[in-house]
Amino acid sequence: MRFRTLKQLAEISGAENKTLAEVMIEDQAAETGASPETIVAQMADYYQKMKEAVRIGLSEQNVSRSGLSGGDAVKVLDLVENGTPSSGDPSSRAMAYALAVSEVNASMGRIIATPTAGSCGIIPGVFVSSQERFGWSDEHMVNGLFAAGAIGYVIANNSFISGAEGGCQAEVGSAIGMAAGAMVELRGGSAEQAMHAVGLALKNTLGLICDPVAGLVEIPCIVRNGLGAVNALAAADMGLAGVRSAIPSDEVVSVMLEVGAAMPSGHRETGQGGLAQTPTGRKLTEGLMRGRKPLEPETEEPSTLSTLKVGIRSPESH
Repeated sequence: MRFRTLKQLAEISGAENKTLAEVMIEDQAAETGASPETIVAQMADYYQKMKEAVRIGLSEQNVSRSGLSGGDAVKVLDLVENGTPSSGDPSSRAMAYALAVSEVNASMGRIIATPTAGSCGIIPGVFVSSQERFGWSDEHMVNGLFAAGAIGYVIANNSFISGAEGGCQAEVGSAIGMAAGAMVELRGGSAEQAMHAVGLALKNTLGLICDPVAGLVEIPCIVRNGLGAVNALAAADMGLAGVRSAIPSDEVVSVMLEVGAAMPSGHRETGQGGLAQTPTGRKLTEGLMRGRKPLEPETEEPSTLSTLKVGIRSPESH
């Protein structure tokens, strides 16, 4: 790739009068030796799988094997279609779609990791809901995915995208930044505006820990995907409005690396800290290890619960 930083990406886009997507397609073709047509066709297939995951998540029973998750996407969509969501229809619909994809992932369905399985709902939630809202073509959305990919490439090579390495800021945070920057381009914004949207998104997820209950990509991962989709739309709007990230986006990425490296291991996907080690989190974990159905939260803290240690899972499993 000709770019290593977000600044370089934006500079190439401006100098050559090309979109972020066009830069990414050309550079990927040059690096891999595959034709641009082949690369675009593969990305188009990925987008179809994203849309299918949204559909399945909203139309089929997607209760996870653990029983910890399932059905929340439908609840949010019902509020959108039959109630008055506080955040408005577009944000709440993106939230519902993001939850849907994450629930499909938790129920062992097929998703596209963007950039990981743990953050798989954010980009589809933003993209599919926005496509419906604005009437965009699939081709336009595929270009948006290349823009998101270019941003993700920079983050992955300068910081983290794995929760086991850098906490949830690396997974959900990266996905929010990727979705925000791509959304700016999809709406016709400049490369500079897109980069500011990335910085605005990332700086507000710094320090987000990875603390999955029972080591599963369910609690709190799924809800973070839903809320992450809303954050991405907000960051995109700020960028389009001309709001600038006072700290340059590349410096924010560097801070993500610094914060992730300093994060205690208990807050990096081990299940040994955060929400995973609350009284209820430990009780849910213990119940699952004994083959029991998930327990409802209690009003009083259990007094005889031992601290459980859940083994670290590989980044590829998240």
